[in-house]
Amino acid sequence: MSRLPLLLLPGLVCDADIWQHQIERLSAIADACVADYGPSDSLADMASRALELLPDPARFALAGHSMGGRVAFEIMRRVPERVAGLAVLDTGYEPLKPGEPGQKEIADRSAFVDLACTQGVRAMAREWMPELVHPSRLSDAPLVNSILDMMQRKSPAIFAAQVKALVERPDATPVLRAIRCPTLVICGREDAWSPLARHEQIASLIPGSKLVVIENCGHMATMERPEEVASAMLAWLAPIQSRELGLAGGAPSVEIDAARRL
Repeated sequence: MSRLPLLLLPGLVCDADIWQHQIERLSAIADACVADYGPSDSLADMASRALELLPDPARFALAGHSMGGRVAFEIMRRVPERVAGLAVLDTGYEPLKPGEPGQKEIADRSAFVDLACTQGVRAMAREWMPELVHPSRLSDAPLVNSILDMMQRKSPAIFAAQVKALVERPDATPVLRAIRCPTLVICGREDAWSPLARHEQIASLIPGSKLVVIENCGHMATMERPEEVASAMLAWLAPIQSRELGLAGGAPSVEIDAARRL
């Protein structure tokens, strides 16, 4: 049986581990690949690197977590006709706020960059952890260590580049209003970094989108509540896969960069 290409976009200082459970659950219907942004310091360049994993003009499903959601919106800005379905998780869409709020965000992010450069990315991630997971999971050593291990694999320079991309992010509001593919919006109810109210706004801006709230969950939804997230994504992706492959008459599998294939 042919499988639909599924392009997965990690968040800030994350890698394929953020999606591991979802890749396994969706493997029967989706051929997943995970983007690596390399040294990119803009969301536009991250989008370009991600699109290189799939040959033009192949259609694909698209999912992004946190910063990856913002990269997904850049892909929608560029090639909306190729995206069969979109899922965004624990993310945002607005540009840097003007004035004091924006300056505070820059200062807060810069402090994390300084910490990563002086003490290492793992130390930075440990300091960041209370904003990343549900309070009840801070004592969950396997979860916390898996997040720390993942983030430690990125260098301080890559972290700084990704922070620069986020500080210089464009306004995605016009992109959201133009989206017409089946769209899933997921948020942990207790996400302290990208709050639920923001996802309610995202869902209200995207016509026909569906908002799913994951209970007892913070920002790292795919790792905190992997089964709940996978189930929501499966319900979103299955009809897209059926429609796309039906319309294509059992289209042949799309070749994905073997180095990124999961």
